[in-house]
Amino acid sequence: MAIPDNIKGEVIRLRQQIEHHNHLYHSLDSPKIPDADYDSLLARLELLESKYNLATPESPTQRAGSAPISKFAQVNHEQAMLSLDKVFNEKDLSEFENRIAKRLDSDEKQDYSCEPKVDGVAVSLLYRNGVLERAATRGDGAVGEDITHNVKTIRCIPLRLDLDTDDSLLEVRGEIFLGKESFRQLNIRAEEEGSKTFVNPRNTAAGAVRQLDSRVTSKIPLQMYCYSVGVVQGIELPNELSSIFEKLASWNLPVNPHRAKRHGMQNCLAYCLELLAKRNSLEYEIDGAVVKINNLDTQEMLGVNARSPRWAMAYKFPAEEKSTVVLDVEFQVGRTGTITPVARLEPVFVGGVTVSNTTLHNMNEIRRLNLKIGDRVVVRRAGDVIPKIVKVIEFKSNPAVNSSNKKLKEETTKIIMPIFCPACGSPIEKDGEVLFRCSAGVACPAQRKEAIKHYASRAAMDIEGLGDKLIEVFVDENLIESVAGIYQLSVKKVAKLERMGKKSAENLIAAIDESKQTTLPKFLFALGIREVGEAKALSLANYYGSLEKLIASEVESLEEVPDIGPVVAEYIHRFFANPENLSLIEKLQLYGVNWQKVEVIANTPKPLTGKIFVLTGTLEMIPRNIAKANLIALGAKVSSSVSKNTDYVVAGSSAGSKLSKAKELGIKILDERLFLVLLDDLN
Repeated sequence: MAIPDNIKGEVIRLRQQIEHHNHLYHSLDSPKIPDADYDSLLARLELLESKYNLATPESPTQRAGSAPISKFAQVNHEQAMLSLDKVFNEKDLSEFENRIAKRLDSDEKQDYSCEPKVDGVAVSLLYRNGVLERAATRGDGAVGEDITHNVKTIRCIPLRLDLDTDDSLLEVRGEIFLGKESFRQLNIRAEEEGSKTFVNPRNTAAGAVRQLDSRVTSKIPLQMYCYSVGVVQGIELPNELSSIFEKLASWNLPVNPHRAKRHGMQNCLAYCLELLAKRNSLEYEIDGAVVKINNLDTQEMLGVNARSPRWAMAYKFPAEEKSTVVLDVEFQVGRTGTITPVARLEPVFVGGVTVSNTTLHNMNEIRRLNLKIGDRVVVRRAGDVIPKIVKVIEFKSNPAVNSSNKKLKEETTKIIMPIFCPACGSPIEKDGEVLFRCSAGVACPAQRKEAIKHYASRAAMDIEGLGDKLIEVFVDENLIESVAGIYQLSVKKVAKLERMGKKSAENLIAAIDESKQTTLPKFLFALGIREVGEAKALSLANYYGSLEKLIASEVESLEEVPDIGPVVAEYIHRFFANPENLSLIEKLQLYGVNWQKVEVIANTPKPLTGKIFVLTGTLEMIPRNIAKANLIALGAKVSSSVSKNTDYVVAGSSAGSKLSKAKELGIKILDERLFLVLLDDLN
């Protein structure tokens, strides 16, 4: 059937009108027509598209969501989505500016683009010829997940850009978030419907963008602010980031109204402090400000280091602290049997999340805090840092009152390490100066569960859909006794479980089959060898090249591997000398677990070859595993203990006995700031 030109023209005009009003309402918070008029426009467009079969992927009628997908596809970022280094005060900002001046060999003050650091989820939007083709999560920076079906439901994100060219590629990067008021209304609605309320805006946004069913996402009023561009082809963009934001805004892409251009770092600091002062009045959660070199040519000259750009920095706002009460302390059993005390807290909202429990690490930490059950404590959380108890509040009179206005017991209860494992009743044994372990090994159901959870985790075998709760059910129902049992599951066995069903069971078994094709480093990490994390697993794979050579290695040989010290070498040797472990590996390979051959990396000298580092305390600006990986890449060994052979100790906050020993031995100590400067200079 021939479609009349007047109908085609009306459809085009309706789409343009609806997207214009979407931008006014969702990006500028300045609606020009009543909701009823907007609904009439949308209804008319839906009618015409349906009657004349004119629906297209970029039409605003497609924002309601579609049928669920079975799983997320992987997306390789053509340009890595890097994370940002963090600073916390004026001195840190000044040093950031000094490093830039040193690299540019110029004392001239630079222009900077400043913006709020929105507490949300990083996303990449790819527009081909002006049409939104793909949206992806940041993932690990190199590989993300395809979330196009969910992003299309976010009304402030245009599905088509009015570009001047028909042959273009534009990647826009931004932060998806949920506003404070939207979050509040969402929870009000959930309470009225009798459904589960949401914990905090960021987690709600993160969960929404990773929904398999986009119809669920469409019910969450998500928003986005652009913060940069990635791949650009066939389009001329300005050479300054501040001007690029203006260009993006002209295409109806949402940009932050609180962004600013500032000259010199003192003016950037003033911006950060102004933003901090109005933090609570903003309609969305922020945890700091982002400061970037404004000129793109200068950005390119400065380049990037191993994990972050040298031309940008996140100025983190001070940690938030709130007081609450320790209701109880439970002892959890880890996959290697380590017993860890966990404080159960009266729920308190701090640093953007509701905190109801936090790890106490070990009994030494409990003694240091002089902590007892019933104490009122100060809980601190900054950004994505794990919440921690920083001190006990002493009350001499007027006992604290809880949120229900009931007086707390003035009596407190001493915290004592149990004699027997809380999961299996086996004796608990002291392991070294600090640790306690369950003596039962894999006979302990808690250790068995944790070992299987670790094996299935994303950093290990990455079995989609095999989450913690499902693993606990499998172990409790005696469907799995070890990680090898995962590959003996069948659709029939899984479908019998409550709330699974045939389709869910089929998806899980397909994910299990897909996990069989892995890499040697991931497999070694998945085995759960004591003290062998991702970095050490990579070092072992690169050094030996094959599992057979690793199994046959002696302790002396293992000590030659970068990042493997005497203690860890002994753990590895003991693991592969155990017949039960070898039998498990044989079973896994028999069930089809395999990997491509690893090319042995030659042990060529690197900047830190032969240097031994020890990391101690809490690193707040760089995750410990990333710090280790950077050191290993530079040729250093990372040891778990301080000795006279140690060259450097990197001391984060709350560093204890290792720092004291380093001072006694006269070893060079780097705080986290100096450590990052060292990494930056050597990369």
